[in-house]
Parts: sequence; structure tokens; C-alpha cells
Amino acid sequence: MTTLLLKNVVYQNRITDVLIRDKHFDMIQPNISLNTDVRMDCKGLKAILPAFYNGHTHAAMNLLRGYADDLPLFEWLNKYIWPMEARLSAEDIYIGAKLACLEMIRSGCVFFNDMYWHYSQSNRAAVEMGMRICNGPLILDAYNPSFQSEQELLINRFIDAISTFPETVIPSLCPHSVYSVLPETLKKISKIAEDKNMFVHIHLSETTQEVADCIKTHGCSPVAYLDSLGLLSPKTIAAHGIHLKAEDRDILSQRGVILVHMPVSNMKLSNGSFDVPAAQNAGIKIILGTDGASSNNSLDMIREMKFASLLSKHSSRKTTTLPAQEVFQYATLNSARTFGIHAGIIEPGYLADCILVNLKDVHLVPGYNLISDMVYSADSSCIDSVICNGRFLMKNGVIKEEDKIIEEAVGCGERLRSLEVETFMSAFDGTST
Repeated sequence: MTTLLLKNVVYQNRITDVLIRDKHFDMIQPNISLNTDVRMDCKGLKAILPAFYNGHTHAAMNLLRGYADDLPLFEWLNKYIWPMEARLSAEDIYIGAKLACLEMIRSGCVFFNDMYWHYSQSNRAAVEMGMRICNGPLILDAYNPSFQSEQELLINRFIDAISTFPETVIPSLCPHSVYSVLPETLKKISKIAEDKNMFVHIHLSETTQEVADCIKTHGCSPVAYLDSLGLLSPKTIAAHGIHLKAEDRDILSQRGVILVHMPVSNMKLSNGSFDVPAAQNAGIKIILGTDGASSNNSLDMIREMKFASLLSKHSSRKTTTLPAQEVFQYATLNSARTFGIHAGIIEPGYLADCILVNLKDVHLVPGYNLISDMVYSADSSCIDSVICNGRFLMKNGVIKEEDKIIEEAVGCGERLRSLEVETFMSAFDGTST
């Protein structure tokens, strides 16, 4: 059991002490005088807040940041991203995921819900960096049905290995989308997820083309189609959900599905604007995510909160839509609860996931409302330290081996830059990673 004492930290506008014992917040009161393993005096200059939880990303895509920008989604995927991803090795994905972890920690994030090839390498990176992760095998077989047997084997191996996962790794199954996974495979995933009580992580109703193609092929919307396959439940994490009709929202609400809102990616790919008030009125649970750094170019949840709030206000033409406190909760407590993590609040008994922000940072002065400042004014430079599971991931702005991680990522980028991108189908001809 380890203990960490934060002295003279600002908590809910007052200076107090916070004791962390055995990964949990234990005591919050002034003048705690105990001998602890680790101690930090915040001197009334640092405030403690919940850490952020990234509801949807593709971590290793950090290696493709700035590659193939300003393109429509399907052209971006088919002609550029998927062919380049087919050239990534398992080691590349590990290095890319560590780079993503580094970026997320710097911006106050302690958890990410990932979807990518070589899930084990992302898990390895997250564990080494001290972060939490929800992850599992990426399923994508509609473009090459011969993948079915290979991916079925992958799923079976994954399920067999779950008992060996560290406590910070949450298992999930990741069918990519309704258009990239065969119906029979989606049915199998639905059955496995129900039997094993596992999360299912999928892209949903991201573009008008996806919706139109689904209606043409299956005679219904993507939401209705997944519902017919039994794939919608409180354990379903659906990314995007931009193009929904009232009946789709009703289904999602009734099934308890969680929608991940990613305003920056949606705007950059010109996919449309997620209707926050309509989803709220339907009773749909909403959390925030960044998407990958290839479609967002950043994994900064602080920036995502600001864009989410401003875009919702702009679209609804109401300044009261998605206020700071609400969007902050989407990025913290709502997301932690979604994934069954007993965190997201600074209270005794909760897991010690938190950030320390520098109250003298220029973005937070004069300091009328800290949550409002974090949403509308702050950037990652405001964050002094990050704690996950009771231990420092970043302390006084320092992350261990940061220079080494960046150097390795630069090397990967130089190698990828030299590669000649092949055609889309080459990503699925048996040489894919």
C-alpha cells in the first residue's frame, strides 16, 4: 500500500490537504500530519480537479498526424489512411501509442477507449505509461471475407487472455462499422459480448453516405440495423452518432447506448454537427472523445470540451446549450462511469485519478470560475501534474522518458515518410497488419 499527500491544494475554492491511500482518495481536510511515501506541497497555487477520460480514439494514428489532411472521409480512409496503416508494424503501433499516451497525459487524460490494429501493443503502451485503457481486437472483414477465420481466431485468443490483463485494462470488442463488418460477424460479436458482459466499441452514423448505403443495403438506418442484430446495449460505445433521426435516438436511449461526441474530428472531416440538445432530450448518455490524431490532429480533451460547447451553442443558437460544467462532466465523471471506473470525482472512496492545475497560469487569471476557465480558456500548459490510480504520471511538468518516446516516434515518421502508399485493396490482401 502506498500513500501520497497533497498539502495546501485548492479544492472547491478552499485550501486543504488531500491524502491518497492505496489508489483511492482517503481524506480531504486541512492539516493532515502523516508520514507518507510521497508528499507534494502545492502552496495554495495548485488546484485539484478530476482527470479526463477519452471516450474514443485511435492512439497509434499519432504517427499519421498531418498526413492526408483536408479530404472527405471515405477518400481519406480508402486512398490514404488504410493503405498506410497496412504498412505499420506491431512495433510502430507500440511507439505510436506511447506517443499518444504522452500527449494525453500532458493534457490531463488518464484513460482512453482505443480502436486499432495490434490492440496488445496499445495495451502495452498504456500500462507502461501508467494509464487506463479500454481496448480489444479491431474487426474489419467486409472488404475481404477471408479475414473472417483469422479474426475469429484473434477474438478467441483475446477472450482467453482477458484473465491475465492488469486492472487498468478493460476488455472490449471493436467492430469498425456497419459498412466494414459482415452481418454474420456482427451477430457473433453481439453473442460474445452478451455472454462475456463485454463492451462493444463501434463507429455509428458518422456520415450521410454511411446512412444512405445502410438503408439501401439493409432497408433501415445503421442504428436500426445494429439493433436488429442485438448489438445495442448499455455496454455499446458508439462513436459519432451525427446523422440520427428521432426514431434512432429513441432506440439508442431505450438500449442505454453511450454516444461519444467528437466535435473537432466531425468538423475537420465535414461530417456534420452532432445535435446535442436532441440527444439530451431523448435521454441518451453522452461522453467526449478526440478521435485519432489523423482526423483531429490533437488528443487534447481540454480543446475538445471547448469545441463541443461552442459548436453546440452555435448550432442551437442558444448560449445556454452545453454549459461549461456539463461538458466538463462529459469529459470526466460521465466517461468514467461509462467504463465502470469508480472515479471522476474528488471524494473519499473514489479512485485517485486527478490533475493539478497551476492557478497562476496566464489562462486561469484572474480566476472567477475554475471550471469555466478550464473549458473556455485553458490549454494543456495549465496542467502541472497528473495522477492516475494514486501515482504521478506527470509531476511538476515532467514525464519520464519523454525525450526517448519522441525520438522513437520521429524515427517511425521518417520511415513512413519514405514509403510509397499502395492502393486501398493492398491493405486487405493478406499483408495487412
